[in-house]
Amino acid sequence: MEAAGELAGFFAAHAVWCVSDGEVLIPLVGYETLEGQRLMQRMTAERIEDGVAEGKAWMAANPELAARAVLIFDAFVTLESGRTDALIVLLRDYTQAAAQVTIAVPYRSTTGETDFAVHRPKTLEFDGIDLDPHSFYEAFWRGVFKHEQGSKVWDAHLDQSR
Repeated sequence: MEAAGELAGFFAAHAVWCVSDGEVLIPLVGYETLEGQRLMQRMTAERIEDGVAEGKAWMAANPELAARAVLIFDAFVTLESGRTDALIVLLRDYTQAAAQVTIAVPYRSTTGETDFAVHRPKTLEFDGIDLDPHSFYEAFWRGVFKHEQGSKVWDAHLDQSR
């Protein structure tokens, strides 16, 4: 599951980079082939919700026969501090049966009054796997730092208060 964790981190960093300028993320599926090639597909639709549904259908069907894949979309989560924007990261490792991980990466959108901030990832679900969260997140952060632009944005705007 470490390769899947790295994939999730890489595309999460890409998504952080995309939303750092205040735009809503177009849902994306990032995936890795059995040969190790990384590819990305945007789920463009008139409505974000339809793009998310297309992404979930892609993940269920795995039409490219990916070894692992991640769907990332913009949503809201409720934390102790209240409702906040978040990137939802749905990760599937097809080499490990039904292994699925769901993470939220909370962030504060940039407005005229506030600067962009990205907060610590929050695990929402580990399903179908016996996984050491520490090892998973080490792999996740390796993936984040492999994305040159995304890792710079994440590092520059990290707010660990949430």
